Amino acid sequence: MTPQSPSQGLEGWPARSFLGGLSEPVRTKLLGIGTRCRYLPEEILIREGDFSNHVVLLRSGFVKVTARLDNGHESLLAIRVGGDIVGEMAAMDDGAPRSATVTACGEIVASIVRESDLRSFLESHPEAARAVNRIVVQRLRWSNQRRVEFGGYPVKVRLARVLAELATSYGHPVPRGLVIGVDLTQPEPAALTGSAEVTIHKALAELRRDELITTGYRRTTVLDLSRLREIAQLPAAVP
Repeated sequence: MTPQSPSQGLEGWPARSFLGGLSEPVRTKLLGIGTRCRYLPEEILIREGDFSNHVVLLRSGFVKVTARLDNGHESLLAIRVGGDIVGEMAAMDDGAPRSATVTACGEIVASIVRESDLRSFLESHPEAARAVNRIVVQRLRWSNQRRVEFGGYPVKVRLARVLAELATSYGHPVPRGLVIGVDLTQPEPAALTGSAEVTIHKALAELRRDELITTGYRRTTVLDLSRLREIAQLPAAVP
């Protein structure tokens, strides 16, 4: 982690993200109470089991949120991008250890906010407090929905849902479609869908055969998002 001067870095966040959803005055004040830092690829921002309680406001880049399973394997829980907040659970749960590890995927610019500073800020800025509560609720609902999908949909549908969500949230246009802007190792789609790796490989092969996606080394391109959403049994995307 390298401290960074306020003039460095990139801004601009999705409207649905934590930072993107705040009004400009509140967002500026919140970022102003944090320490701006740069993280290198694969650097750990938050480590599972630690008793730290600061939050991290992602200003640019991507991170992976992972947790260690009882069998020693690592499970991918989520992906977060610029505009998101991470570490909010420990900041709200006094004395509890971190429940997951957050690792940089490429270079990251972030602001680190101490728990005490965050609490004071939320008390004096109801808009920010509501935004944090909304993020927590959204993530709990997402986790619950994943559990329902694991038992209610076949693997191909679950995989199509994950890929459609990633393409919609993090994809960038290329001539052939949308490249998912998150590097995923082979076990990670399996973790996101609650499936065995061998089953995911078969589902990926079917989606490639249907000309819905192409895959390369840690790179997935969605060729037809509308058809992929149909496979995923998701409603058509709003233009």
